[in-house]
Amino acid sequence: MLDTTTKKTIEIDGVALHLSQPDNTRSEWIGQEEVLKQIQACWMVISEKDFPLSPRITGMPGTGKTTLAMVAANQRKQPLYIFQCTSDTRPEDLLITPVLSEKGKISYHASPLVCAIIEGGICILDEGNRMNEKSWASLAPLLDHRRYVESIIAGIKIRAHKEFRACVTMNNDESTFEIPDYILSRLQPTLQMEMPSYQDELAILRYHLPFSGEDLLKMTAEFLQKSHQLDLDFSPRDGIHIIQYALKRISQEKDNPLAKDKMWQEAVSKVLGEEALDLDALAARNRRALGEERLPMGLGDFFFNDDNPLHPDIDK
Repeated sequence: MLDTTTKKTIEIDGVALHLSQPDNTRSEWIGQEEVLKQIQACWMVISEKDFPLSPRITGMPGTGKTTLAMVAANQRKQPLYIFQCTSDTRPEDLLITPVLSEKGKISYHASPLVCAIIEGGICILDEGNRMNEKSWASLAPLLDHRRYVESIIAGIKIRAHKEFRACVTMNNDESTFEIPDYILSRLQPTLQMEMPSYQDELAILRYHLPFSGEDLLKMTAEFLQKSHQLDLDFSPRDGIHIIQYALKRISQEKDNPLAKDKMWQEAVSKVLGEEALDLDALAARNRRALGEERLPMGLGDFFFNDDNPLHPDIDK
Protein backbone atom coordinates (compact mmCIF):
# COMPACT_ATOMS: atom_id res chain seq x y z
CA MET A 1 0.00 0.00 0.00
CA LEU A 2 1.26 3.47 -0.88
CA ASP A 3 2.15 5.88 1.88
CA THR A 4 -0.82 8.25 1.94
CA THR A 5 0.55 10.49 4.69
CA THR A 6 0.12 13.82 2.95
CA LYS A 7 2.68 16.50 3.71
CA LYS A 8 1.23 19.96 4.23
CA THR A 9 3.67 21.36 1.67
CA ILE A 10 6.06 19.98 -0.92
CA GLU A 11 8.73 21.90 -2.81
CA ILE A 12 9.14 21.55 -6.58
CA ASP A 13 11.77 23.64 -8.40
CA GLY A 14 11.91 26.03 -5.45
CA VAL A 15 8.13 26.52 -5.30
CA ALA A 16 6.28 25.37 -2.17
CA LEU A 17 2.96 23.69 -2.95
CA HIS A 18 0.22 23.18 -0.37
CA LEU A 19 -1.42 19.76 -0.77
CA SER A 20 -4.91 18.66 0.21
CA GLN A 21 -5.98 15.45 1.90
CA PRO A 22 -7.31 12.53 -0.18
CA ASP A 23 -10.95 11.46 -0.11
CA ASN A 24 -11.47 8.69 2.44
CA THR A 25 -15.08 7.83 1.54
CA ARG A 26 -15.71 4.09 1.38
CA SER A 27 -18.29 2.84 -1.10
CA GLU A 28 -19.58 -0.55 -2.19
CA TRP A 29 -20.17 -1.64 -5.78
CA ILE A 30 -23.30 -3.69 -6.45
CA GLY A 31 -23.81 -5.56 -9.73
CA GLN A 32 -22.21 -4.90 -13.15
CA GLU A 33 -18.95 -6.61 -12.19
CA GLU A 34 -17.72 -6.54 -15.78
CA VAL A 35 -17.39 -2.75 -15.93
CA LEU A 36 -15.44 -2.82 -12.64
CA LYS A 37 -13.00 -5.30 -14.20
CA GLN A 38 -12.74 -3.06 -17.26
CA ILE A 39 -11.67 0.02 -15.31
CA GLN A 40 -9.15 -2.04 -13.35
CA ALA A 41 -7.74 -3.32 -16.64
CA CYS A 42 -7.34 0.26 -17.89
CA TRP A 43 -5.18 1.11 -14.88
CA MET A 44 -2.92 -1.94 -15.17
CA VAL A 45 0.67 -1.71 -16.46
CA ILE A 46 1.84 -4.98 -18.00
CA SER A 47 5.31 -3.94 -19.20
CA GLU A 48 8.03 -1.42 -18.38
CA LYS A 49 7.17 0.41 -21.60
CA ASP A 50 3.43 0.25 -21.01
CA PHE A 51 1.37 3.18 -19.75
CA PRO A 52 -1.96 3.14 -17.89
CA LEU A 53 -5.07 4.26 -19.74
CA SER A 54 -7.36 7.08 -18.64
CA PRO A 55 -10.87 5.86 -19.50
CA ARG A 56 -14.01 7.90 -19.75
CA ILE A 57 -17.05 6.50 -17.94
CA THR A 58 -20.31 7.53 -19.59
CA GLY A 59 -23.93 7.16 -18.60
CA MET A 60 -26.99 8.98 -17.33
CA PRO A 61 -26.75 11.00 -14.08
CA GLY A 62 -27.26 8.89 -10.96
CA THR A 63 -26.15 5.55 -12.41
CA GLY A 64 -23.03 5.21 -10.25
CA LYS A 65 -20.20 6.40 -12.49
CA THR A 66 -18.31 8.15 -9.70
CA THR A 67 -19.00 5.31 -7.27
CA LEU A 68 -17.55 2.84 -9.76
CA ALA A 69 -14.29 4.80 -9.99
CA MET A 70 -14.13 5.26 -6.20
CA VAL A 71 -14.53 1.54 -5.58
CA ALA A 72 -11.88 0.73 -8.20
CA ALA A 73 -9.49 3.19 -6.53
CA ASN A 74 -10.15 1.69 -3.10
CA GLN A 75 -9.45 -1.80 -4.45
CA ARG A 76 -6.06 -0.59 -5.67
CA LYS A 77 -5.38 0.84 -2.19
CA GLN A 78 -4.28 4.18 -3.59
CA PRO A 79 -5.17 7.66 -2.30
CA LEU A 80 -8.23 9.01 -4.09
CA TYR A 81 -8.78 12.58 -5.20
CA ILE A 82 -11.93 13.92 -6.86
CA PHE A 83 -12.10 17.10 -8.94
CA GLN A 84 -15.58 18.39 -9.79
CA CYS A 85 -15.53 19.90 -13.27
CA THR A 86 -17.82 22.84 -14.07
CA SER A 87 -18.44 25.12 -17.03
CA ASP A 88 -16.31 27.87 -15.46
CA THR A 89 -13.35 25.67 -14.45
CA ARG A 90 -10.14 27.47 -15.40
CA PRO A 91 -6.74 25.88 -16.18
CA GLU A 92 -5.35 27.22 -12.90
CA ASP A 93 -8.27 25.60 -11.03
CA LEU A 94 -7.22 22.27 -12.53
CA LEU A 95 -3.57 22.72 -11.62
CA ILE A 96 -2.27 25.28 -9.13
CA THR A 97 -4.13 28.23 -7.63
CA PRO A 98 -2.31 31.25 -6.19
CA VAL A 99 -3.69 32.47 -2.86
CA LEU A 100 -2.81 35.76 -1.19
CA SER A 101 -1.98 35.11 2.46
CA GLU A 102 -2.54 37.44 5.41
CA LYS A 103 1.09 38.59 5.31
CA GLY A 104 0.77 39.68 1.70
CA LYS A 105 2.68 36.73 0.30
CA ILE A 106 1.42 34.44 -2.44
CA SER A 107 1.07 30.77 -1.58
CA TYR A 108 0.39 28.06 -4.14
CA HIS A 109 -2.29 25.44 -3.57
CA ALA A 110 -2.35 22.24 -5.59
CA SER A 111 -5.65 21.00 -6.99
CA PRO A 112 -6.88 17.47 -6.20
CA LEU A 113 -5.57 16.45 -9.64
CA VAL A 114 -2.07 17.76 -8.95
CA CYS A 115 -2.12 16.16 -5.49
CA ALA A 116 -2.83 12.80 -7.14
CA ILE A 117 -0.06 13.43 -9.69
CA ILE A 118 2.46 14.12 -6.92
CA GLU A 119 1.32 11.52 -4.40
CA GLY A 120 0.82 8.67 -6.85
CA GLY A 121 -2.91 8.60 -6.30
CA ILE A 122 -6.01 8.27 -8.46
CA CYS A 123 -7.94 11.31 -9.65
CA ILE A 124 -11.53 11.26 -10.83
CA LEU A 125 -12.38 14.20 -13.07
CA ASP A 126 -16.09 14.20 -12.34
CA GLU A 127 -18.50 15.35 -15.06
CA GLY A 128 -15.63 16.19 -17.37
CA ASN A 129 -17.81 17.20 -20.31
CA ARG A 130 -19.00 20.23 -18.34
CA MET A 131 -15.51 21.69 -18.74
CA ASN A 132 -14.42 23.95 -21.62
CA GLU A 133 -11.67 23.27 -24.17
CA LYS A 134 -9.22 25.78 -22.69
CA SER A 135 -9.11 23.83 -19.44
CA TRP A 136 -8.83 20.48 -21.22
CA ALA A 137 -5.88 21.76 -23.27
CA SER A 138 -3.77 22.12 -20.12
CA LEU A 139 -4.13 18.36 -19.50
CA ALA A 140 -3.10 17.14 -22.96
CA PRO A 141 0.52 16.24 -21.99
CA LEU A 142 -0.66 14.50 -18.83
CA LEU A 143 -2.99 12.18 -20.71
CA ASP A 144 -0.44 10.83 -23.19
CA HIS A 145 3.04 9.30 -22.88
CA ARG A 146 4.56 12.54 -21.55
CA ARG A 147 2.63 12.35 -18.26
CA TYR A 148 3.29 15.83 -16.93
CA VAL A 149 1.48 19.11 -16.31
CA GLU A 150 2.91 22.59 -16.54
CA SER A 151 1.69 25.48 -14.41
CA ILE A 152 2.30 28.87 -15.98
CA ILE A 153 1.19 30.61 -12.79
CA ALA A 154 3.69 28.80 -10.55
CA GLY A 155 6.29 28.46 -13.32
CA ILE A 156 6.90 24.75 -12.74
CA LYS A 157 6.54 21.45 -14.56
CA ILE A 158 5.28 18.48 -12.54
CA ARG A 159 5.91 14.95 -13.76
CA ALA A 160 3.38 12.34 -12.73
CA HIS A 161 4.24 9.67 -10.18
CA LYS A 162 4.46 6.25 -11.83
CA GLU A 163 1.42 5.10 -9.82
CA PHE A 164 -0.75 8.04 -10.88
CA ARG A 165 -4.03 7.02 -12.50
CA ALA A 166 -7.00 9.00 -13.79
CA CYS A 167 -10.45 8.62 -15.25
CA VAL A 168 -13.21 10.97 -16.37
CA THR A 169 -16.94 10.61 -15.78
CA MET A 170 -19.32 12.08 -18.35
CA ASN A 171 -23.08 12.50 -18.26
CA ASN A 172 -25.23 11.71 -21.27
CA ASP A 173 -27.23 14.93 -21.24
CA GLU A 174 -27.43 18.14 -23.23
CA SER A 175 -26.02 20.56 -20.63
CA THR A 176 -22.42 19.80 -21.58
CA PHE A 177 -19.56 21.01 -23.76
CA GLU A 178 -18.27 19.21 -26.83
CA ILE A 179 -14.88 17.79 -25.88
CA PRO A 180 -12.29 18.27 -28.66
CA ASP A 181 -11.15 15.19 -30.56
CA TYR A 182 -7.50 15.52 -29.50
CA ILE A 183 -8.64 15.14 -25.88
CA LEU A 184 -11.17 12.38 -26.55
CA SER A 185 -8.42 10.39 -28.28
CA ARG A 186 -6.51 10.46 -24.98
CA LEU A 187 -9.54 9.46 -22.87
CA GLN A 188 -9.81 5.87 -24.03
CA PRO A 189 -11.50 3.46 -23.81
CA THR A 190 -15.13 4.41 -23.20
CA LEU A 191 -16.84 2.44 -20.43
CA GLN A 192 -20.62 2.67 -20.69
CA MET A 193 -22.72 2.45 -17.53
CA GLU A 194 -26.01 0.64 -18.03
CA MET A 195 -29.12 0.81 -15.89
CA PRO A 196 -29.06 -1.98 -13.26
CA SER A 197 -31.20 -5.11 -13.33
CA TYR A 198 -34.14 -5.48 -10.92
CA GLN A 199 -32.15 -7.54 -8.42
CA ASP A 200 -29.18 -5.16 -8.54
CA GLU A 201 -31.41 -2.11 -8.23
CA LEU A 202 -33.19 -3.62 -5.24
CA ALA A 203 -29.83 -4.44 -3.64
CA ILE A 204 -28.63 -0.87 -4.21
CA LEU A 205 -31.74 0.54 -2.53
CA ARG A 206 -31.33 -1.89 0.39
CA TYR A 207 -27.68 -0.91 0.82
CA HIS A 208 -28.41 2.81 0.99
CA LEU A 209 -31.69 2.50 2.91
CA PRO A 210 -31.35 -0.43 5.34
CA PHE A 211 -33.97 1.18 7.61
CA SER A 212 -36.70 1.06 4.93
CA GLY A 213 -39.44 -1.54 4.78
CA GLU A 214 -39.14 -4.17 2.05
CA ASP A 215 -42.44 -3.17 0.45
CA LEU A 216 -41.26 0.37 -0.29
CA LEU A 217 -37.96 -0.94 -1.65
CA LYS A 218 -39.68 -3.37 -4.02
CA MET A 219 -42.29 -0.84 -5.09
CA THR A 220 -39.58 1.65 -5.99
CA ALA A 221 -37.38 -0.93 -7.74
CA GLU A 222 -40.33 -2.05 -9.88
CA PHE A 223 -41.13 1.57 -10.70
CA LEU A 224 -37.53 2.21 -11.77
CA GLN A 225 -37.39 -0.95 -13.86
CA LYS A 226 -40.49 0.08 -15.77
CA SER A 227 -38.97 3.51 -16.36
CA HIS A 228 -35.80 1.88 -17.76
CA GLN A 229 -37.88 -0.24 -20.14
CA LEU A 230 -39.60 2.93 -21.38
CA ASP A 231 -36.24 4.72 -21.88
CA LEU A 232 -36.98 7.29 -19.19
CA ASP A 233 -33.96 8.78 -17.46
CA PHE A 234 -34.80 7.83 -13.87
CA SER A 235 -31.87 6.42 -11.92
CA PRO A 236 -31.14 4.52 -8.69
CA ARG A 237 -30.29 7.89 -7.13
CA ASP A 238 -33.83 9.05 -7.91
CA GLY A 239 -35.17 5.91 -6.25
CA ILE A 240 -33.13 6.57 -3.11
CA HIS A 241 -34.51 10.10 -2.87
CA ILE A 242 -38.08 8.87 -3.43
CA ILE A 243 -37.84 6.40 -0.56
CA GLN A 244 -36.08 8.88 1.73
CA TYR A 245 -38.81 11.47 1.25
CA ALA A 246 -41.61 8.90 1.51
CA LEU A 247 -40.24 7.53 4.80
CA LYS A 248 -40.01 11.01 6.29
CA ARG A 249 -43.60 11.80 5.27
CA ILE A 250 -44.86 8.45 6.55
CA SER A 251 -43.24 9.14 9.92
CA GLN A 252 -45.43 12.26 10.14
CA GLU A 253 -48.59 10.18 9.54
CA LYS A 254 -48.00 7.23 11.84
CA ASP A 255 -51.67 7.00 12.80
CA ASN A 256 -52.86 6.72 9.20
CA PRO A 257 -52.57 3.11 7.91
CA LEU A 258 -53.28 4.27 4.34
CA ALA A 259 -50.52 6.86 4.32
CA LYS A 260 -47.81 4.64 2.84
CA ASP A 261 -49.09 4.44 -0.75
CA LYS A 262 -50.22 8.04 -0.72
CA MET A 263 -46.89 9.30 0.56
CA TRP A 264 -44.95 7.16 -1.90
CA GLN A 265 -46.91 8.68 -4.79
CA GLU A 266 -46.33 12.13 -3.32
CA ALA A 267 -42.61 11.36 -3.14
CA VAL A 268 -42.55 10.33 -6.81
CA SER A 269 -44.28 13.55 -7.86
CA LYS A 270 -42.03 15.74 -5.71
CA VAL A 271 -38.78 14.09 -6.82
CA LEU A 272 -39.55 13.42 -10.49
CA GLY A 273 -42.54 15.62 -11.25
CA GLU A 274 -46.27 14.95 -11.59
CA GLU A 275 -45.76 13.39 -15.02
CA ALA A 276 -43.82 10.49 -13.48
CA LEU A 277 -47.01 9.15 -11.87
CA ASP A 278 -48.03 7.90 -15.33
CA LEU A 279 -44.89 6.45 -16.90
CA ASP A 280 -46.60 5.24 -20.08
CA ALA A 281 -48.05 8.67 -20.83
CA LEU A 282 -44.71 10.35 -20.08
CA ALA A 283 -42.85 7.96 -22.38
CA ALA A 284 -45.38 8.53 -25.17
CA ARG A 285 -45.01 12.30 -24.76
CA ASN A 286 -41.24 12.01 -24.95
CA ARG A 287 -41.43 9.90 -28.09
CA ARG A 288 -43.65 12.46 -29.76
CA ALA A 289 -41.25 15.23 -28.76
CA LEU A 290 -38.39 13.29 -30.37
CA GLY A 291 -40.38 12.88 -33.56
CA GLU A 292 -40.73 9.10 -33.32
CA GLU A 293 -44.49 9.27 -33.69
CA ARG A 294 -44.99 12.11 -36.12
CA LEU A 295 -48.55 12.33 -37.30
CA PRO A 296 -49.20 12.88 -41.01
CA MET A 297 -49.60 16.60 -41.69
CA GLY A 298 -52.35 18.18 -43.73
CA LEU A 299 -52.24 21.58 -45.41
CA GLY A 300 -53.94 23.21 -42.41
CA ASP A 301 -51.16 22.02 -40.08
CA PHE A 302 -48.75 24.44 -41.73
CA PHE A 303 -50.89 27.44 -40.79
CA PHE A 304 -52.72 26.51 -37.57
CA ASN A 305 -51.94 24.79 -34.28
CA ASP A 306 -53.86 21.60 -33.48
CA ASP A 307 -56.12 23.38 -30.96
CA ASN A 308 -56.80 26.44 -33.14
CA PRO A 309 -60.58 26.75 -33.76
CA LEU A 310 -59.82 27.93 -37.34
CA HIS A 311 -58.00 24.67 -38.16
CA PRO A 312 -59.92 23.05 -41.05
CA ASP A 313 -59.51 19.58 -39.51
CA ILE A 314 -60.51 20.59 -35.96
CA ASP A 315 -63.54 18.24 -35.96
CA LYS A 316 -61.65 15.18 -37.20
